[in-house]
Amino acid sequence: MTMAAKLLAAPEEGGYNPLLPHTYELVVGIFSFLVVFFVVGRMLVPRIQKTLAERTDAIEGGIKRAEEAQAEAQALQQQYRDQLAEARHEAARLREEAREQAAQIKAELREQAQAEARRLVEAAHAQIEADRQAAFAQLRAEIGRLSTDLAGRIVGESLEDEARQSRIVDRFLDELESSNAQAVR
Repeated sequence: MTMAAKLLAAPEEGGYNPLLPHTYELVVGIFSFLVVFFVVGRMLVPRIQKTLAERTDAIEGGIKRAEEAQAEAQALQQQYRDQLAEARHEAARLREEAREQAAQIKAELREQAQAEARRLVEAAHAQIEADRQAAFAQLRAEIGRLSTDLAGRIVGESLEDEARQSRIVDRFLDELESSNAQAVR
């Protein structure tokens, strides 16, 4: 027989088994247990259940609020993304408009510069032509004066008469121009 079996068996000497309680201890223990069970069941369990229910509601409400907040955050994020995409599209459109305006302004400035250059060239040509005509007239007058002086010295008489002097010079220059024209051909 094992040691535990021996201890549970009825005692041989004195009739007391330390592992088995006395009957009055069993009755008091059962009564105390029932009182504690009744108090715990009637008073503490409802409070514990109420607290657990409140915590469950708080947790579920927190989860629901967190889900709502997350959905709202996602909606705001999508809205910001849409606004950002729209802003980028608008910026691209504005850049394209600016490029087109720059190209148009560039073309207008180029056209104005070319017109101004043509005007300056034409003015320069007109000025050159006027200067050439003035130089030609001055040269013609100087050649005429020198020719009459030379002719007067050769002929030996004075050619002071302006009308005659002018006719002689004009005839001489016309002959000179016609001989140059024939030589050029």
